[in-house]
This record gives sequence, C-alpha cells and structure tokens, in this order.
Amino acid sequence: MADRKNVIAGAGSIGCYAGGCLALAGRRVILLARPRIDAALRQGGLRVTDLEGRDRSIKPEALAVTTDPAAALPEADVILVTVKSGATQDMAGLIKVHARPDAVVVSLQNGIENAERLRAGLAGQTVLAGMVPFNVVQSPDGEQPLRVHRASDGKVMVEHGNSGLVDLLDVEGFAVEARGDMKAVLWGKLLMNLNNALVALSDLPLVTELADRRWRLILAGQIDEALTAMKASGIEPARIAGLRPSLLSKVLRLPDWLFKLLARRMLAIDPQARSSMWDDLQRGRPTEIDDLQGAILRLADKAGTPAPMIQRITALVRAAEAERVGSPGLSPGQIAAGPAGRRST
Repeated sequence: MADRKNVIAGAGSIGCYAGGCLALAGRRVILLARPRIDAALRQGGLRVTDLEGRDRSIKPEALAVTTDPAAALPEADVILVTVKSGATQDMAGLIKVHARPDAVVVSLQNGIENAERLRAGLAGQTVLAGMVPFNVVQSPDGEQPLRVHRASDGKVMVEHGNSGLVDLLDVEGFAVEARGDMKAVLWGKLLMNLNNALVALSDLPLVTELADRRWRLILAGQIDEALTAMKASGIEPARIAGLRPSLLSKVLRLPDWLFKLLARRMLAIDPQARSSMWDDLQRGRPTEIDDLQGAILRLADKAGTPAPMIQRITALVRAAEAERVGSPGLSPGQIAAGPAGRRST
C-alpha cells in the first residue's frame, strides 16, 4: 500500500502540509503546485510544523514538485484535491485528461459541493468526500524553507469506499479516519467554517476573535440561521468539537470567562492561526465565500428561511474582495452595521 503514488492536486497550505506529512512517512508523493509554491519548494524545500511541537524538514532534492498536470497526474494512484472550491471544475477537467480512470480522487476541500463537482466531471471514477478539521498557516513570501504549520488539531475524515486508503494516508501529524456519514460531517464543518469570514473581516488571529463574545455572538447568529435552513431541508449536521450542533450557538453566547472554561477544545489553537479566507484577502485572491456562506444562502432561499446575518457578512467579504487591499479590519459593530460600516483608511 505504501508504494501507491499520491498526487497533491493543488499544493497550497493544506496540500503542502498533507503532502509533507505523507512524504516524511515514506509515502510516494508528487506536489502539483502553482509557480510561486513550486519555486519556493525547489529553492528551499519544505518545513512542516504543528501544534504539538513537531518540526520536520524536507530538502528540495527530496521533493517531487511540478506545475505541470501532465507530469504529475498520469501515474497517480490517489489524487488528493486541495485546490480552492472555485478551481474544482478546472481540476476535474485536468484529472479527466491526464489521470488514469482507476485513480482514486479524494476531495480535501472546504464546502459541501466539491466532491459532487468532481464526480460530475469524472463519471465512472471513484471520488470520495473528505474533511480537514484543522487550520494550516503558511509562512510569508520569501521565507526559506517554505513552512506550513498545523495550528489546530483534529482528524481528517474520508468517506468510506476504498479499502486501504486510511492506512495509506494516516501518518504522523496527519491523522485520518473513515466515515460513513460524510454529508453530515461536511454540514457540521460548514457551521464552524462560517467563522472564516469573521477572521478575514476582523484581521484578528482566530483564537483572539473566538475569545471575544462580541464576535461569537455574530458567529452564533450565523449558525442559528444555518441550522434553521438545514432543519427545513431535512439536513442533520454532525457534532462539532464534541458538541451537538443545537448547543453550539448557546455555548458561543456564554460570557467570556465561562466560554474559556467550557470550550477549551475549541480554543486549542495556535496564536498565529487565522483563516484561509483571511489569507485570500491578504493575497488579493477570490475567497470561498460562495461555497461557505453562499451554500447556506442557497439552502435558505430554497427552504424559504431568513438569513440576514449571513447575507450581510457575504456582502462585506465580496466588498473586501473587490477592493483587493487585504482585510478591512472591521469591528463587531461595523459588521452589524453591514457594508456601509466599513473602516475608512
């Protein structure tokens, strides 16, 4: 099993972390990356660190990295798709053209719909949904070696459907388990991913933002709207951080001192962790707002349930995307005021 060739299709922060852990465990890995990451890895190699204190490095000559799908995909036995949601259909097209039809494709992406998008473009191929529960922080441009740091904990979950896949992927620093309820898992993860936008808009580290009740009240409001839409649609999300989804917004609304006491697992986050959406704004890239808040808005529209808080936050993120100047650094009060409440510079 260990000799199966794994291709990381979209080696950004999550992809480099997953690929790095697999390579360090002796798995055969090719990183399919954008030119910026490709150049950094070829020059300085890869440093993989985590919340538990591991600090491991791979030298450039020990890495297999390319920008060319035709060089990476044809020999793949397992393809871990880690591109942003907006690039899923394009990646499905590349896999269809270049990969073997018996290659197993696993979506390790945010959002609900990516595995289905891959299946739509890869008829007859094994495509499995997956979920990455933790944050990965990438070092600033120019730092050598390129560092990817897992800043929170949790097991990666992969849909049942391929014998031996978990044994292949479950390595030190990258724990993996198979689940038969991936739809519920993805909807549960989406509830917490609604916080990505608040980190992006606030310009605060994740643990700082979550420790402030004013921000948690906004997150709780979004979760209530999402749960209303899910209930109306017959969707039951899985537990989040050990909590039943119905209790999550109640816990978020607790006073700061009590929240910190009861939600230690939720706050077990490296002080430097932010969200991928924050990183997208900082780099002037499109965010995944349409696959996070947008998924709830589509569900609420179909179910006929209200979602004004989610609509407001979506509008603010889209405005920040359009400005291309990074995080707007909004306060909780400005979030509540809506798009007109943006910080002036």
